[in-house]
Amino acid sequence: MNAMITLSRLIDGLNERVGRNLMWLVLAAVVISAVNAVVRKAFDTSSNAFLEIQWYLFAAFVLLGAAYTMLRQGHVKIDVILGRFSQRTQIMVECFGIVFFLLPFVYKVISLVWPLVLRAYDSGEMSQNAGGLIRWPVYALVPAGFALLGLQGVSELIKRIAFLQGLGPDPTHPVQTKTAEEELAEEIKKHQVAPEVIERVEEAIDMVADQTKNGSAK
Repeated sequence: MNAMITLSRLIDGLNERVGRNLMWLVLAAVVISAVNAVVRKAFDTSSNAFLEIQWYLFAAFVLLGAAYTMLRQGHVKIDVILGRFSQRTQIMVECFGIVFFLLPFVYKVISLVWPLVLRAYDSGEMSQNAGGLIRWPVYALVPAGFALLGLQGVSELIKRIAFLQGLGPDPTHPVQTKTAEEELAEEIKKHQVAPEVIERVEEAIDMVADQTKNGSAK
């Protein structure tokens, strides 16, 4: 069991590093989106390549960040029924879900998408939009993201088994104590990015949040 716990820690460390690096893709997406908007309004022109790179970046931090979110216990859980049972029962149900639902789903998605990635790579498939980007890298994000998610599923399973055997802490306790926006701001400050950039990022995050709330209200 000690070897399995070590494996779990290695997987957690991998996805922690991936998640930390993905935060910079959020900043890149915000900057590119802002530049596109300014150029479109000021010069009445645009670029399909820059528009598509926003979609690629969004796909990257959603797909590759799913495992990091799972590590931080950030996925939404519906505990209306399960919450009525004991902690051990809840952990056992989660183990069942990981083994019989998550891991088979991960395998099925990768097995279905991987041939599409190879086909797009061999053919050099390009976007149908003028000046668009090559397609296979964004296709490859799907199996890559699900592979990381599957690894994290294995790690979470190990941690839950260790907990049931009295060899580890409660794996369902959220690790994350700060919001994604706060973590991104800290990473930016840590790397001594100009205060003006931090301010623009915070404004863009607030704007996106307001637009999301308005859209939900409608």
